[in-house]
Amino acid sequence: MQYMMLIHANEAGFAALPKDQVEQALGAYTAYTEALRKAGALVDSNRLQPTAASTTVRVADGKTQVLNGPYAETREQLGGYYLIEAPDLDAAISWAARCPGASHGTMEIRPVWAMYSA
Repeated sequence: MQYMMLIHANEAGFAALPKDQVEQALGAYTAYTEALRKAGALVDSNRLQPTAASTTVRVADGKTQVLNGPYAETREQLGGYYLIEAPDLDAAISWAARCPGASHGTMEIRPVWAMYSA
């Protein structure tokens, strides 16, 4: 089964880190991604650009509204994701707990509802 692991963290806190700590954090993510790959669990992953680069689209009464920025102000922002293949939720939780994002933010795990096959 596929699980989407969403990494929520305070992007301002990460942006304020000294360069050596940023490099250390990125190295931890690289090692984690490689562990997922070696285990055959990695389907896809990416880091997202800051929320300032986001665009929100909403349709109300047939009219499209386009807004700059995130939909809601929150303490933690969605910063990236891992799409993994795992036998069950317990295995996905185990992978999420090992993610560097779990130590400085929140990991949200959602099973993927397969709607169609590519």
